[in-house]
Amino acid sequence: QVHFVESGGGLVQPGGSLRLSCVASGVIFRFYNMYWYRQSPGKQRELVAAISSGGGITVKDSVKGRFTISRDNAKNTVYLQMNSLKPEDTAVYYCNGRTLSLDSWGQGTQVTVSS
Repeated sequence: QVHFVESGGGLVQPGGSLRLSCVASGVIFRFYNMYWYRQSPGKQRELVAAISSGGGITVKDSVKGRFTISRDNAKNTVYLQMNSLKPEDTAVYYCNGRTLSLDSWGQGTQVTVSS
């Protein structure tokens, strides 16, 4: 059974940092394109960053220079390093893994940026 489990969220002050992790199980992780999405109350879920199975990276313009996505295939894990956090980064962050035939989501982890 496919599972993606996020961790690392929490409450942080503006300007602070967090590192989110998403651990996969039940999959051949290296074949998956991995995505981080976020959703704030009253807003649509939006793509924050993506890393392909080959290592290609895409990052949302508003977080470029602050957020970094990476993966460790040996640990079945994708990371989202978030620096210089702003209140508008407050959201539930979701991990999503896809192949041509599979699409699976984690349960989400809350990130709150507030003083």
